[in-house]
Amino acid sequence: MNDIILIGGGGHCKSVIDVIEQEGKFKIAGIVDKSDLLGSKVLGYSVIGNDSDLGSLAKKYQYALITVGQIKSPDLRVELFSLASKAGFLLPSIISPRAYVSKHAIVGKGAIVMHDALINANAKIGENCIINSKALIEHDVVIENHCHISTGSIINGGTVVKCHTFFGSNSVAKENIVIEKQSVIGGGVTVLK
Repeated sequence: MNDIILIGGGGHCKSVIDVIEQEGKFKIAGIVDKSDLLGSKVLGYSVIGNDSDLGSLAKKYQYALITVGQIKSPDLRVELFSLASKAGFLLPSIISPRAYVSKHAIVGKGAIVMHDALINANAKIGENCIINSKALIEHDVVIENHCHISTGSIINGGTVVKCHTFFGSNSVAKENIVIEKQSVIGGGVTVLK
């Protein structure tokens, strides 16, 4: 089992830890967070460094995942993804064993598919995306890089969600529409055009 470093130790990190433990493909070696949290623990895993340590940590560990959440702005996730990539980490996709991902779908590097999410045939998920618990990504959907599709949301068939978009909990996108880049869709909204 390969070691993996988690970058960001907040609430989203806790959910990701649960998925990684259940998936069983990686062993969590530690968490990267703020300097003042060094030595503290998140669900039993130690904070072993901060952002400036990514270069040295990449010499010891091959894999990393961005575990900072994304509400409204993706900027921090994008910045950390870039830093981790430049440091030399490989950023795998992580898929909960309780999720369903069609064998005809693509999930990009650094993306996480949380518990009970469904990704149907010919869907394409970009890099560094969060497909949160119970989200439904229908057939032929394209989710571009650095998007967060929140809990219980539905993206209907053929829809394109452009990069850096936040799609709120329990929201629904009509089929075959384009949601422009950097959109922020609130919770419980129906997007028709």
